[in-house]
Amino acid sequence: MSEGGPAKGLARDDRVSQVPRVLRALVRADEIWLVVLAACVGTGAGLLVSAMTHATLLAHRVLFAVGGDGRISGLPSIAPLRAILVPSLGGLVLGLLGVLIARYAPGRPVDPIEANALHGGRMSTLDSAIVALQTVLSNSVGASVGLEAGFTQIGAATGSRLGRMFRVRREDLRLLVGCGAAGAIGAAFDAPLAGAFYAFELVIGTYSLANLAPVAAASICAIGVTHLLHSAAPGVTVDLPAGLRMDDYLPIATLGIVAALLGVALMYCVTLAETLFRRSGLPAWMCPAVGGTIVGTMALVSPSVLSSGHWAMRVALEQGHPTGWILVLLALKAVASSVSIGSGFRGGLFFASLYLGVLTGAAFGGGLALVSANPLSAELCALVGMSAMAVAVVGGPMTMVFLALEMTGSLPLTVAVLVASVISGLTVRRTFGYSFATWRFHLRGESIRSAVDVGWIRTLTVGRMMRRDVKAMCQTTTVQEARHAYPLGAAQRFVLVDGAGRYVGLVQVPDLYAETARATEDLTRFAQYRDVMLMPQMNLRDAIARFEQAESDALVVVDGMESRMVLGLLTEQHALRRYSEELDRTRRELAGEGRLHARV
Repeated sequence: MSEGGPAKGLARDDRVSQVPRVLRALVRADEIWLVVLAACVGTGAGLLVSAMTHATLLAHRVLFAVGGDGRISGLPSIAPLRAILVPSLGGLVLGLLGVLIARYAPGRPVDPIEANALHGGRMSTLDSAIVALQTVLSNSVGASVGLEAGFTQIGAATGSRLGRMFRVRREDLRLLVGCGAAGAIGAAFDAPLAGAFYAFELVIGTYSLANLAPVAAASICAIGVTHLLHSAAPGVTVDLPAGLRMDDYLPIATLGIVAALLGVALMYCVTLAETLFRRSGLPAWMCPAVGGTIVGTMALVSPSVLSSGHWAMRVALEQGHPTGWILVLLALKAVASSVSIGSGFRGGLFFASLYLGVLTGAAFGGGLALVSANPLSAELCALVGMSAMAVAVVGGPMTMVFLALEMTGSLPLTVAVLVASVISGLTVRRTFGYSFATWRFHLRGESIRSAVDVGWIRTLTVGRMMRRDVKAMCQTTTVQEARHAYPLGAAQRFVLVDGAGRYVGLVQVPDLYAETARATEDLTRFAQYRDVMLMPQMNLRDAIARFEQAESDALVVVDGMESRMVLGLLTEQHALRRYSEELDRTRRELAGEGRLHARV
């Protein structure tokens, strides 16, 4: 993949057709029409989720020769030959497909979080469709990955494309990306509140009343589509206690810590698997085939390692397993998910983290029953573990709280999930600091930790802010000549250059009028900040940091550290004012004020 991939992909996909001016004006002027557009985004996301779900289930029925609806992870056993050959050959196909994609569609896809944080909501539809195709293929051949990465990618890209067709404002485009993700997750779990808060917590980056109606509309419409197309996720029937005692919350909090630590271990395992495959010497196109062989071999022990594990989670919740077998399944699924992602299969860890969390909670409940006279029920521990593990890996505590509520309708469970989720999130932040998505950004060298819009910092560069009408003098000029050109009080400073026009330093005009300044000497002695310069490509945050480091109220902008040719001058006051203006604009957007003011 090329280094400039994301930018090239976004630029290529920016050439989208536009709807008639009248419709664009309605969406930009009236919030109701933005909600209608969000509902259309949700409808599109629901259609795409349904299509991807049916495609993978059909592939499972055909490739693994299973009956029923094709949910292979819940099967007691699977044909040994197919268990090994299908993931292996599927991985080979995926690897060869990756070679073609690298040749004809180079670039790294931008995911919804990165799009909203850095690119103002702009996503490439082509790149997102490729990610969705790779995710469907990976899940279809049994790789231990979930479909949610493909769901959210294509759903968010739908929102981005429609938003650019209507030429909506930057904040509205980011919102529509969140609407697409909300529809995708809501449709995947048949949970509108969970879908909406997934968008708020992970893709939009904040919650506001102004954003509630569009996001809720998208999530509800997506779920309506999946029900019409009979692709909604089946419900789970679990017996839960009618209430909880106060002393029950201590083991619940402990379970939150345990799940968080296992979630951190899982993220490290994925990174370790990627490192091992990268250093193995295997060609990149061969790695998925090797990973598929490993996963297929583990499927001979239990098919629950195959695919996302959605049906295996249902079996674990409704039927249960002995504690010893639960620990075996936990280890198998964790290794299978790490190997699948590490070897190059496309997919996410959301579904896998739910199943791993159920196993963690069930094992914790089994151990608690051995040491406690009044243990928590195994079902309660499983659901609390499910939520805590997902918070550790994916983030979004309120997403998991609402998912648990919508799955079971149990208020006592919801309170328990809230406690465990908060503690899990705190534990991860204190011990690790990242969710799985933001950890991947960190490994790539990105500093973003959420979808909060920081793209303006990168686009607001020194080159855009600097003054180009720079006054400069040669260093051989005498003090007397400089005093004639710059009378005291006429200017604060000027730039000093050598005979070739290269930057030498900044001269403060008052220094020329000091008693120690001799009229016949040249200006070299008065040069300050000789090696402190700004580059035009530096962003606003880096420039402010450079001002603080130099303790200067102005710095010169040069084209390079070696050539030192002067391009302009930037003052700290101007940089701080622009920074303050952008922060205020971002604050108003987060509160929904900017959109309302624009439409008044």
